Amino acid sequence: MTGPAHPSLREIADRGIPFALIARDDTTVELLTGDVVDVELLADIPLTDASGTPREVLALVPFRQVRERGFECHDDGAPLRCLIVDERTALPRDEALAQLPTDPVALQDAGFDIADEEYAGIVRRVIADEIGRGEGANFVIRRDFTAGVSTDAATAALTWFRALLEHERGAYWTFAIVTPGHVAVGASPEAHVSARDGVVTMNPISGTFRHPAGGATAETLTEFLRSTKETEELFMVVDEELKMMSAVCSDGGRITGPHLKEMSRLTHTEYVLRGRSRLDPRDILRETMFAPTVTGSPMQNACTVITRHETTPRGYYSGVAALFTPRLTLAAGEATHDLDAPILIRTAYLQDGRLRVPVGATLVRHSDPYGEVGETHGKAAGVLGAIGAVPRDAVAEAAAVVAVPDADVIDEDAPAPAPRRLADDPAIAELLASRNGRLAEFWLNPQGSDGPAPFAGRSALVVDAEDRFTTMLAHQLRHLGLDVRIAPWDEVTDAQIDDAELLVSGPGPGDPRDESNSRIRRMRDVVARRRESGRPILAVCLSHQILADTFGIDLAPLDAPHQGLQKSVDVFGTPASIGFYNTFTARVPAGTTRAGEAEIAADASGDVYALRGPGFASVQGHLESILSRDGMTTLQRLVEQALAPVTV
Repeated sequence: MTGPAHPSLREIADRGIPFALIARDDTTVELLTGDVVDVELLADIPLTDASGTPREVLALVPFRQVRERGFECHDDGAPLRCLIVDERTALPRDEALAQLPTDPVALQDAGFDIADEEYAGIVRRVIADEIGRGEGANFVIRRDFTAGVSTDAATAALTWFRALLEHERGAYWTFAIVTPGHVAVGASPEAHVSARDGVVTMNPISGTFRHPAGGATAETLTEFLRSTKETEELFMVVDEELKMMSAVCSDGGRITGPHLKEMSRLTHTEYVLRGRSRLDPRDILRETMFAPTVTGSPMQNACTVITRHETTPRGYYSGVAALFTPRLTLAAGEATHDLDAPILIRTAYLQDGRLRVPVGATLVRHSDPYGEVGETHGKAAGVLGAIGAVPRDAVAEAAAVVAVPDADVIDEDAPAPAPRRLADDPAIAELLASRNGRLAEFWLNPQGSDGPAPFAGRSALVVDAEDRFTTMLAHQLRHLGLDVRIAPWDEVTDAQIDDAELLVSGPGPGDPRDESNSRIRRMRDVVARRRESGRPILAVCLSHQILADTFGIDLAPLDAPHQGLQKSVDVFGTPASIGFYNTFTARVPAGTTRAGEAEIAADASGDVYALRGPGFASVQGHLESILSRDGMTTLQRLVEQALAPVTV
């Protein structure tokens, strides 16, 4: 509730009252105070009191909560911390600024916990050993900028929050959250997920343009927007978040954009995804843990890769701050909660007198190790400069790109550039809009019915091999009229495999030849069992490779991974623009068109893109990807092939 009288921010800090300050617009600062409760699971977040009355809760969700989805992580015991709001006050921005301290907070022993050369070595290993072995398309590996702080935690939090209000712009949330033994202060550019009146929104952001001295211009931004690496990074994270949207939204979600996220010292590219859901907001949060922009894809394997290459736990980095606010649904007259959850990035943490600013770089197949080192320096400098946590010359030094002598250095002594919307420049707007020419209309346009669904009354079982592209694939199959269920590879039974009208054996990471891997071994069993039964099967990506192996077709690693690559290929006489996420391929001698009863669609080099025959079809690419402009038409053709009556 809001009251006319309230203690000052200094009084709240001095009395040790847990509090949060949140700025979600340019005019108001929200002050939340209350008691703190730590819980174990997202389902335990106490959205009602003992009498069932709804209440507002601000939850700090650590990265370790991915264990709720069965994913790996270094478990540091960081609590799922809930501020149970008993008072909410809206402060005019100027009034809040007047109450905030201005004296700088000194740092001691500042520096990265991982040396530049060591981090560059990690980048090389991830590219070679993880992306190069087909473990995924991209991975985010972090390092931490750390320093000692002698100022008391609450004063430091208020000081840094003031600096953010004054010097940062374009943030989704600017915040300071002060609870016993822990402080988090940041300006997150990215809303991970929100839910308002049944509409779920996600905001994938990828690509980081560090402004040169003097600020960004249309000319300097144009070079960034034309970067293949930056464009493909954004497409890959949109695909990954669409997997989550398809899991929580009945309509699968659609995308709008791209847009520019223009901040004081950085500019990002972003899309917005929206769909409708009736799930409890805590369930929505669970199914979307966590953003691929700070983990990688596919999500489950990204967590495993992070565990292999990050030697320390993440704490709250890449988790979310989740605000659950009660609302009354007009339709039902029942209380529910809206959800607003920014990603915990661009955030400084203070605990036991130690400042920590975690930053990560997105590693893809063509990443430059020293370029990624430089990106972490730039991101750390952006946070440190914005909060005024170090002397300005030290920030400028931290922002320099290591081993790239000619790189521009951010002048942190200069005031933040005056707001200018580069997205309004006609050339920039046209360059942004042109990106959508590469994408599937299915995900860009409303997905209403275009007439009778071709497979109405039929059903399919999709076997998930740890790549939630299966949620997008299932959504497309439903759009074609199929009644679809998804079963994880380690839960699907032989009886389910035998009984399915159409079995869709799905994609997943890894080497299809590696029978020592239990997941690969089970997927090989799934494909073999279904083929032996003669019943319809559609195999995708990893399962396509496994199916090819059953026909004696060789499997081999590609010279360069096709992770997030769009190609135009011939699929049995019809050209199709399809997105690929593979590191391995089925390969035949050039000109080969058959292997036993399987008809082969391959390119001039012999790489096999599709197979078909009596009761089966397969495809190497991801027809469900936003990169598959011809995905729906190709999927319908292959389903028709698999379901076609087999003549003897």
